[in-house]
Amino acid sequence: MSHESPTPSSSANPSFAAFEMNDLAAFAAVARAGGFRDAARAGGVSASSLSTAVRRLEAKLGLRLLNRTTRSVAPTEAGQRLLESITPLFAEMKAALDVLNGYRDRPAGVLRLNVPANVARSILPSILTRFIAAYPEIRVEVVVEDGFVDVLQAGCDAGIRYDERLEQDMIAIPIGPRVQRFATAAAPAYLATHGRPAHPRDLLGHVCLRVRFSGGAMAMWEYERDGETLRVDPPGALVVRPAAGLELGLEMALGGAGVIALFEDMLQPHFASGALEPLLHDWWPRFSGPFLYYPGRRHLPAPLRAFVDFLKADGPDEAA
Repeated sequence: MSHESPTPSSSANPSFAAFEMNDLAAFAAVARAGGFRDAARAGGVSASSLSTAVRRLEAKLGLRLLNRTTRSVAPTEAGQRLLESITPLFAEMKAALDVLNGYRDRPAGVLRLNVPANVARSILPSILTRFIAAYPEIRVEVVVEDGFVDVLQAGCDAGIRYDERLEQDMIAIPIGPRVQRFATAAAPAYLATHGRPAHPRDLLGHVCLRVRFSGGAMAMWEYERDGETLRVDPPGALVVRPAAGLELGLEMALGGAGVIALFEDMLQPHFASGALEPLLHDWWPRFSGPFLYYPGRRHLPAPLRAFVDFLKADGPDEAA
């Protein structure tokens, strides 16, 4: 008896050419936004049209791509694999089309940046103020998050991180101050009640406001002086996550709740006003400033190219 292999159906062996690019784009937008409504608002379309597109794509593939609940939408394992595969393709297509931007008198479009909270608060404002004035036809969208991210998967053109958290195989250029410091501070009211630490080890007996990284690890407080380096793990009366949590910790410190250690540039305005007093100044550790990083493809989107050229012409800030 002969056995003939069944002819594969279009759903069992789908052809990429059979899919509408809009359906793939809709799926990617929903997966990145974590919901139909957020994706609809970001793309200026209706949530129902996105839902229809994703259902049509899932029907053609014969696979569920998104797990939907009343509270969230997240990719399935198959959906995540598809998202990882198509994101670079869409980025390259966008970059290829954006070459036409070179025929404009001035570059236009959207520049999407993924940045940590301290950069968004203390470094970007002055840079973006000058950049937007120089390129009024470019709209800048900033996503603030402190964890390690794949900028392409996050739907961004570029990211800003410190050297130990840069993605591999990326081009990186300096942005902002080339040297920064972590500063320790407390409000006068706190110091009047608890006294002033004379050595980093004294912090073990103080009320401290701590930061926990997005990965779950507690940020140790590091100090250095005359070649000596100390790492202190003081008790934390308050523990916050980065990004918006830093603002809570800072407000608590201003209110006299405890000692805080943050980027010096975040605390400097409060030093100037007298709302906070610097502590252990001679022990503040120095570290290299942040970098703008982006994929090393041949054609950069025109808004990103304009931003890179602007940063290079502007020059790095050498001040700590």
